[in-house]
Amino acid sequence: MSENFKNILLIKPSSLGDVVLALPALSALHRSFPDAKISWLIRSEFAPLLENHPYLNEVILFDRKLLGKAWFHPRALASLLSLIRRLRSSKFDAVIDLQGLFRTASLSWLSGCKKRFGMANAREFGHIFYTRKVAQDENCIHLVDFYLKIVQATGASDISVEFVFGENHKAVESVNILFKNHGIQSKKYIVFIPGSAHSDKCWPVERFAELADRISSQFALPILAVGTSSEKNTVEEIKSISNASITDFTGLTNLKELVVLLKSARLVVSNDTGPGHIAAALGAPLVMMFSWSNPARIAPYGKSECMVASEPYSRGLGIKSTDPKHSVKTITVDQVYQKVCEQMSK
Repeated sequence: MSENFKNILLIKPSSLGDVVLALPALSALHRSFPDAKISWLIRSEFAPLLENHPYLNEVILFDRKLLGKAWFHPRALASLLSLIRRLRSSKFDAVIDLQGLFRTASLSWLSGCKKRFGMANAREFGHIFYTRKVAQDENCIHLVDFYLKIVQATGASDISVEFVFGENHKAVESVNILFKNHGIQSKKYIVFIPGSAHSDKCWPVERFAELADRISSQFALPILAVGTSSEKNTVEEIKSISNASITDFTGLTNLKELVVLLKSARLVVSNDTGPGHIAAALGAPLVMMFSWSNPARIAPYGKSECMVASEPYSRGLGIKSTDPKHSVKTITVDQVYQKVCEQMSK
């Protein structure tokens, strides 16, 4: 007999791409327990992604950098104790940890909740803190499926896949102003996401430049390159090599504005990185390149036509490959351009 949970905590602090892949888990919890209060524990820098989410009642911020110093820094220890007090006072009747690390699993236990759901293969011995351990198998290699399997263990009855984002009218206005200032029209631009927090996931800049030339010649649409301010040099290098007109939007949008920008793109070309996963979840036409990370686990859900990768479905349950043939450098411009043409023909 399934429980009728009324107060649920979802723990998924990071990373940005994985937070996006956890959104269907939130949707499934809301549909299955419509009267429940649902909270999400998340790192501060990713919290804007959940702002105004219609299925979420509370966002609890997790400052990983500060709390990681709790064993020697008095202020960090005070913050950790404050977080634990907040979790315990909330009296959750179900905690679902989708991160699967010692720090998040231990927080699920420290919350005082008696029903704690998590991964049987949680790292750092995190599984010892769960009362219900859910195993990953060949039927749930993709993280979306695995997260939903964990949610199903709570008694959730509707685990269909639904990606939902909150609406933010201020972000829409900001992006409209940005477009007006740069002469960009909605639905009539292509987005490049050439950066990543991991350099080994980045397709070579000279190939982005060649791709930009081909796209510009064939489709005559403006190309916007987005990313953080720290990725500006990457975009400038692409611009210096390419003959195409590329507008540098690095550092010009916050996370909420980036969602708006990606949602109205005619096409997005991206490395395996958080913003690319946002584009996939929004349903934007997309070409996404994968390297060491196992594509079968994290590729755009149900959209294999958007993916460019070597041997995407023959890597088993592994998280990361060390085989050189899975390097992003093995992906050619011809392969990506073919996918671009397919997406643009829709």
